[in-house]
This record gives sequence, C-alpha cells and structure tokens, in this order.
Amino acid sequence: MLMVGLGSVFTTFAQLQNTNVLNEPPDISKDFTDYRNTYYLADELVSFDPKTGKGTVKYIRHNFSTSQAFNNMLSRLNSVGANEFPSTEYAAQPELPFSLQFVSDRTIRLQMTSGPQFRKEENSLMLVEGQAPVDRSSWTYSKIDGGHKYANSNGAVTIQEKPWKISFFDAEGKLLTNTMHMSDFSNTYTPVTPFSFVRRADDYSRSMDAVFALSPDEKIFGLGESFTQFNKRGQKVVLWVDDANGVQNETMYKPIPFYMSSRGYGVFMHTSSPISVDFGKYFNAANSMYIGDDEADLFIFLGEPKDILDEYTDLTGKAEMPPLWSFGFWMSRITYFSEEEGREIARNLRKYEIPSDVIHFDTGWFDVDWRNNYEFAPDRFNDPVDMMADLKKDGFHVSLWQLPYFTPKNTLFDEIVENDYAVKDKKGNIPYEDAILDFSNPETVQWYQSKLKKLFDQGVSVFKVDFGEAAPASGIYHSGRTGFYEHNLYPLRYNKAVAEITKQVKGYSLIWARSTWAGSQRYPLHWGGDAATTNTAMSATLRGGLSLGLSGFSFWSHDVGGFVTKSPEDLYRRWTPFGMLTSHVRSHGEPPTEPWEYSEEFLKDFRKADNMRYKLMPYIYAQAKLSSEKGLPMLRAMFVEYPDDPGSWLIDDQYLFGSDMLVAPLFEEVTGRNVYLPPGSWIDYQTNKVYDGGWHKIEAGEIPIVVLVKDGSVIPHIELAQSTKDMDWSNLDLVVFASEDTNSVKGDIFLPEANSVQEVNLTRKEGDFQLKQNPFGSNVNFNIQNN
Repeated sequence: MLMVGLGSVFTTFAQLQNTNVLNEPPDISKDFTDYRNTYYLADELVSFDPKTGKGTVKYIRHNFSTSQAFNNMLSRLNSVGANEFPSTEYAAQPELPFSLQFVSDRTIRLQMTSGPQFRKEENSLMLVEGQAPVDRSSWTYSKIDGGHKYANSNGAVTIQEKPWKISFFDAEGKLLTNTMHMSDFSNTYTPVTPFSFVRRADDYSRSMDAVFALSPDEKIFGLGESFTQFNKRGQKVVLWVDDANGVQNETMYKPIPFYMSSRGYGVFMHTSSPISVDFGKYFNAANSMYIGDDEADLFIFLGEPKDILDEYTDLTGKAEMPPLWSFGFWMSRITYFSEEEGREIARNLRKYEIPSDVIHFDTGWFDVDWRNNYEFAPDRFNDPVDMMADLKKDGFHVSLWQLPYFTPKNTLFDEIVENDYAVKDKKGNIPYEDAILDFSNPETVQWYQSKLKKLFDQGVSVFKVDFGEAAPASGIYHSGRTGFYEHNLYPLRYNKAVAEITKQVKGYSLIWARSTWAGSQRYPLHWGGDAATTNTAMSATLRGGLSLGLSGFSFWSHDVGGFVTKSPEDLYRRWTPFGMLTSHVRSHGEPPTEPWEYSEEFLKDFRKADNMRYKLMPYIYAQAKLSSEKGLPMLRAMFVEYPDDPGSWLIDDQYLFGSDMLVAPLFEEVTGRNVYLPPGSWIDYQTNKVYDGGWHKIEAGEIPIVVLVKDGSVIPHIELAQSTKDMDWSNLDLVVFASEDTNSVKGDIFLPEANSVQEVNLTRKEGDFQLKQNPFGSNVNFNIQNN
C-alpha cells in the first residue's frame, strides 16, 4: 500500500498503457504510492435518499508528504487544499455520487464514482441480462442513530453517515466486513490508505481503491484459475489476462474479478479494467481492491459458499450443459498432421480398448503448422469430410485447434487488415506484427463465425479456443475503447463468438478454451493451460482448477500428464485417474501422449482408469447437470459442501468430484497419502474400507488414486462401452455405499435427452437395499449392488 521510500520508481497511467514488457500485467496499486498524484479519501455521507438508495459522499483531498524519524523515512497522506486555478471553478473537496441497490435477497450492489460520467449507459457483457436486476422487496429500511439500515432474513447492511462507512452483517448479526475510513487506522503507526480514489498527475485519469476490513482468521478464495496458494489472504493478486506459460506462477490465463470469504460473503468487482487486490499483504487488516476504472461497481453476496456461487452465477450466467459425448475421453497430442494419422489414432483407440469420444487435431491441420487459415491441408487430408463421417460412425467426434492471431504470411492476413477486422493502434495501423481479430466489431465476428460454420458443416464437432490473452493494451477497438478496458474483455468476446456459432449450427454450446473473464463460464468448457510434466505442476493444476471452480465455473479440464515434454511414465500413471475424475478429460502435449506408446503395464493402468470413468458416466452426467443448474463446480473445494467444518477450509490437495465422491490424487511416487475426511463416514471406492471423519493415511487401490464415497450415497454406473454413443442407458447399476448403521441411501440420475435430474431412494430390508420407487418406470431397469 503506502509505505514507500523517496527513491521509489513510480508507474504512471501512461506506462500502464505501454508496459515495459509486452502484455506485462499492470499493477494498479503502484498508482497509489506516487507522490505526484492527488488522493481523495471518502469521508462523509452528504446526502441520501432511503427510497432510492442514492446519495453523495464527500471526499477530502490529500497528498503524500515525507516523515523522518531516527533515520527512517515514511510517506504519509496529509490533507491539502485545492491546487486548481481559478479556484472558483473546481471543487476542493468533491461531493460525488454514491448508490446502494439490492439485486436479490442476498446480493447488494455498491456503486461509487470518482468523477462525472458522460458516456452512454451500455449493457455489460459480464452480466447475463446486460443489466443487473433490482429487487428490494425483501429488504426493510430503518433509520438508525447516525445512519441507515436495510435488513432481511439473510443479513443486513448499514450506512454510517460520518465518517462514511458501509457495513455488512449476516442473519445472526455478525459483522462480515465493512468499508474502511482514515479513522480506522488512527491506532497504528503504519500508513494505510482507506476507501479512496487517485487522480494521476500525468493525465488526470482516476482509479478507485475500495478498501474493506479483514477479520483475524478470515480466508479468501477465488479470483479465477490462480496457481499460487489456494487461500489468497496475505497475497496481492493482479487481475489481467495473460499467457501464463505454465501453471506455477502468479499470472493467469483465467483471472476472474470475483472472490469469496470464509466469513460468509463474496465480492464481484464489475469492471474489465486491470485490478490489483491486496488481501492484507501490506497491512493484514485491510483488503484493498485497486480498480483501474474511475468507478467502483461492487456486488456483495451474503451466505455460505453454495449461496454465493448461486447468486454470482445468477448475475453473470450459469454454464450451459455440454453434450454427453464431451464427457468422454479426448485423445490429442501436439499434433496430428494428417488424415491417415487421425484414422490410425482412432483404430488404435479401439484396438487397445481405450474408451474415447473425441480426437483432437491441434496446430498441424493447415498447410503450415500454426498458420491458421481454416482449411485442411489438401496434401495431407485427402477427404476430411469423409474422414469425419467415418470417425463419427465409430463414435468419435473431431475437435480442431485455431486461434485469433494471423501472422503476416497467413493467406487471410490482407483480408483481415483491409476490412478493418483487426485491432488498430493509435495511428490506425495494427499494433503488432500479427493481425488480431477485434471481436468488439460485429462484422469481424460475422466473418470469423462464417469460417467456423464452414468447418462445422464439414463435420467438425468442437473448436479449441486457444490463446486470447494478448489483446493489445494500447490498441484502439471498434467499441471505441482502448485495451485498458478491452484487454480483459477479449476472452469473453472470443469465447462468446465461438460458443454462439457452435450453438447455432450444432445445437449445443461447447468450446475448449484457455482464457477467460467474468461471464465466460456461460460458455463451457475451459482447460488449464500448458502444465510442466512434474509433480509440482500436477498439484498446481489442481489448485488452479479449485480456484476457477470457486469463481463460477462448473466445467474444467487440463492436459493429463502435463504438456511441455514427454510425460514420465510414473507421473502420467498417477495423473491419469486425476484427469478421469474431473468434469472433462484430455490427454494432450508433446508426444507421445497415446497410452500404447508407453509400457504394456502402463497401458493396462490407463485402461483401468478410463474404464472407471466410462462406468461412472451416469454419476458424472447427473452431477454435471446439477452443477450447471446451481453454479457449482464439479471439481469442488471441500468447504463448498462442508462450510461448517473448519478443516475443510484448509485443504487444497484433494477435492470433491460432485457432491458424493472425494478424490485425493497421488502427487508423488507413492502408493498412499494422508487424506482429510469431513465429518461422517466415508467408504473407499476401490476397497470398501470404511473411515470416519478426520485425518487418515490411506493406500490407493488398484487404480493409483484415493477415492472415497460419502456414506449413504448411491453411485449410478453403466455397462462399459467404448464410446458414449454405444452406452445402454436403459440398464443401470445402482452401487450402494453404506456403513452398517446406514439404512437409507440416495443418488441422482440424469438420462440423455431428459429435462431434469431424478433422485433415487433405497432402504435397507433384511440386510439388502431395495429401491422405493423407480422414477423412470419401465424405461430404465436398475440392478442394485450392495457394497
């Protein structure tokens, strides 16, 4: 935050627009330590209308000055007078708009602005309806001493007038968090900035710093696919879409401006500008949201994690349910270069009995590797239409790689530039050597979608939506905005363009994307990027997936075995069941990735893990449907299901796969590991051993992973098939997991082409479990298996 030395080098707004290294994530917080800038601290509520929730807040002007004591130099904010001329024309202490609105019975919207807004109001791409709804019906207003209060059965929010402060409470009256005023730091020597905005000296632009209080044991989660420590408390996170070049550093392919707290609230920072959030890294009691925008538009959600995710995804969109075949195994490498190679992969998948549904052609299906022109290389693909038709008959869908960047040698380059389909620079040229599609231009989107439609018509089933992280920060976009606002929106526009043409032509919404922003979860699905082939990369991949799941994404995958080099056999063996127990699964990376290219023993182990997934397809499919309806992740952090269990908030190396199965991958070359079990009884999926809640050292079964099932669960299975196309959904196995004292069990089933999930309930009679009622009548025959 604000402890800086006189020798500090300051980042200006102009530098943010042209960082030292291309696409280096800009850190907005640095503008709040610049002596040249002017700072305005939110001080008191000047006016307020309880009926509309609108009013004004006075800001007190400050500048930095130095303070020296015993050879130690600090910088502190001190109030100052106006420096404008003529003084009659400008406000010394501006009074600016403030708004508190209610979106639902759990969601409150706080809006602040640092200056006049002359732009026309536009629909937000991040919000599912373009605008947030307003529903104050459940909230009751009352005047309180020195302020105002709104309350309902889920909590309360109060507005203190002087000093200005917004506080949020849960249903029992516990303070969750509040905005922070300068007076909150009067009892510390540490110079800390309260809720404020900065006016930069170099261009008069402004940014907000929304500062909220942190409690002593508070934990923070989310912010997208973050690979650093799971709990973000004590970290500063920069939200700027970046090609992370791996899964073990602090930059992100998928930053999301949303997080949740262990105290029972979540926050969505509704902006596409760069953001830096300091969760007590500088001062451990302060959460400083440095928002690049000149407005702070914050949605605060009250409740437990499931409530918060449901509310957030009601606002920004829930994932559409992907087609059944997408939950099958995807076989890929970088890359298959020809029709014959693709056909050979298909033959080998069936020959070696590796159940699979998708064959992915990566960067090499064009004339020149990586030179995306949407045309199969004619010398290597004799008849791609015939190839894809044959593969479809054998249960294979085809996925194709592409990207939105076009090199100067690309045959489409001139057409893109001449028709203004590319992002421009300040002169009207293109900012990079590549032409980068400008998805804020409707004509660009139409042109781009026509290219994909042609391939869909030939038989393609899905596109890999690769890259999208390098939209020029200094670029000028058709929307009229610079990359300061369009860069982070770029993946959302990109995901949307591909998903919508897929839906239009194929009838389902499915992509395989790497980059995202808030709202991208509407367009499944996304994968974890270019992991190294190491144990640490495997564990970081899981942390990233857990964080993305806590940011509204139901569906997520990753490159099984890692991407960068040939995967070591032992690592690949342990990574495979982890991949098989995520929402979607793909082997991809530097060759070889095909299991028959390793040892015979590895091939058998790979097959066992893959067979497990295909037999579990009814469970996976039902959990996918439930997750998509509620905004929940299939790869689920422990505390989502067990928010009242303190231990579940501490775990980041295991997860719940849906609601009933607990998965603990082996991240080292071992046969077992320590596993934390939430309260209740848990039954080993492979050995049927029963464990109580708490810590246990558990040996993996025949498949090298630890999997347990919650006591009282029914896990539906299906007879093994080599593709989802050949599955017989009229005959299902209901596998019961129950301890001796459990007499009733339940599970969920979602049939293909069905409209809703059905619950099945069984009770124990004379030692065995029996189905109370078949919700599908004679359409489905159930075989009950007691564990």
